[in-house]
Amino acid sequence: MSTRRIKLSDQIRRAVDASDATRYRIAKTIDLDHAVMSKFMAGKTGLSMKNLDALADALGLDVVARWPAKILPRERPGPKPKKGR
Repeated sequence: MSTRRIKLSDQIRRAVDASDATRYRIAKTIDLDHAVMSKFMAGKTGLSMKNLDALADALGLDVVARWPAKILPRERPGPKPKKGR
């Protein structure tokens, strides 16, 4: 059984909702327009990496990236080596 990964934006939305601070206070803390915060929280828009970083910092979150084992590195461009030589 595979586990469904939760998107980073959804995890941050959950953290905002779980916070003791209001959305308005959090937005003002990171200098983000409250309307933009509202649209993000409603899932209508995303945030820039700068704003996501600031939001994670304000909420005390550590963002951890994992390299999926199923993704292989890209092949180098150019001709493939000939076999047998």
